[in-house]
Amino acid sequence: MQIKENNAHNFHINNILKRLEEKELDAMLVANFNNIYYLSGYLSTSFAFLIIKENPIIFVSGMDLENAHNTSSIDIVKYESYDKLIGYLKEEGIMNLAMESDLAASVYEKFKDFNLSFSDAISKERMIKTDDDIEKIVKATDIAHKSLLELDVRSKQEKGALEWECAYELGYLMRKNGASVESFDTIFASGPVSSLPHSTPRQAILETPVLVDYGCKFEGYCSDTTRTFIYTEKQEEISDIVLEAHDKAIDAVKEGVKACEVDKVARDIITEYGYGENFIHSTGHSLGLDIHENPSLSMKDQTVLENNMIVTIEPGIYLEGEFGIRIEDMVLVDKKGKLIGNLPQIL
Repeated sequence: MQIKENNAHNFHINNILKRLEEKELDAMLVANFNNIYYLSGYLSTSFAFLIIKENPIIFVSGMDLENAHNTSSIDIVKYESYDKLIGYLKEEGIMNLAMESDLAASVYEKFKDFNLSFSDAISKERMIKTDDDIEKIVKATDIAHKSLLELDVRSKQEKGALEWECAYELGYLMRKNGASVESFDTIFASGPVSSLPHSTPRQAILETPVLVDYGCKFEGYCSDTTRTFIYTEKQEEISDIVLEAHDKAIDAVKEGVKACEVDKVARDIITEYGYGENFIHSTGHSLGLDIHENPSLSMKDQTVLENNMIVTIEPGIYLEGEFGIRIEDMVLVDKKGKLIGNLPQIL
């Protein structure tokens, strides 16, 4: 799906307007920074309100006016007060108003005069990536993979480096190689804390194995990769099981398959080896401007995968008090899953 950059925002807004119309909604109020960026090219640094309607408009904080003027494809006005924003909506004849589900309760209270509904129209639109989105995610992946190889984890482990030092250096290398920021706080977990899926880097010398879950952003879009550096026969045994689940799950990814069915492929393999209770999270998730987007590759998610979705495949086995192994890659949904990046799964 090739969409020219200067037409992408109109394309997405028109699709969202169709979804709102189907629900008999007059407009949608948007405050999520990434949603506004997705639809306008303007990334707020303070706060903003986007009104999605036939002629969309963004109410922008005075702090951000210059930035918004320079980047937004949507008309902007300076935000002055809730009263004036609400007055504008009423002047436009808007009464059935859609809102995002993650707004603060205090914001909902301001709009109690309207017929309010929650809408997932934007999240559904963001599930399908354009060619431009995909190019940025691929670039973020290439930067991240190059940076991990440059870090040389095994050499760091042999030299007695600390977890936090390695996490910090990996972030530096990703920026040096063209990223704007990490996709999320890098996980650099070694030894027994590698059994904690979301371990925080410690001021501790690297033990074995070493689990690295990391990613970076390129022009707003995220990458997400996990590699586990193994050292012992038991770690290799567990790694082989995880890798089998990883590979078979990737083989299962294709348009028309339900998200839960991909999860079941990975989960069944790990369960067959006797480690089902040690696989304590979903098989994966979508990502884009945010590191976690819909759908989730979990037991209960019935979403049917569509062409140009991007999902992670990240099975893991976690042995409490011993170690954990996780292997993660991103996959583009097509007639068959297409692996993003070429970083070897075993390093």
